[in-house]
Amino acid sequence: MNNHSQPPKPSVIADDVVVRMDYTLSVDGEVFETSTKSEPIEFIQGYGQIIPGLERELYGLMPGQSKEVFVASNDAYGDLDPDAMMDVPRSEFGADIPLEPGVEVQVKNEDGEVMDARISKVQGDTVELDFNHPLAGKDLVFDVKIVDLRDATPEELEHGHVHGDVGHDHELQDKDEIEE
Repeated sequence: MNNHSQPPKPSVIADDVVVRMDYTLSVDGEVFETSTKSEPIEFIQGYGQIIPGLERELYGLMPGQSKEVFVASNDAYGDLDPDAMMDVPRSEFGADIPLEPGVEVQVKNEDGEVMDARISKVQGDTVELDFNHPLAGKDLVFDVKIVDLRDATPEELEHGHVHGDVGHDHELQDKDEIEE
């Protein structure tokens, strides 16, 4: 094989570069999630596929480099929105759902769209649901290590996401999936 068929890999993170990265996310001093026990995440830099505060801090990093990145809540999932709370009658929940604070539920809105919520409080016949992202109002600390970089293909740039090696499309790590 000759090496002329493979273009050189990018040496630093820039727009339109596919980043393969390990991360550990800590919230309030506790590890919330890590990729180190599974596979590194992959995303196209500059496409808003990860939270803005983290994406901005990755520019210029090289493969093998590590960095600790502090992301304030307003540059991550925003502040807690009091309008994202809703009281629902207890009778709306099936008997199989434990009505306790912290329990995650899915509900349909008037348009039939499924929305994720958490029970924030149960008082009498009323259950308060919180539709805020679980990390809203939280400052985040990421420990990242850049595993690899490559140029995104024209098809990936057109579609706006990384494609797998086996020839079929699959979405990887949009900004809501990075912490789930």
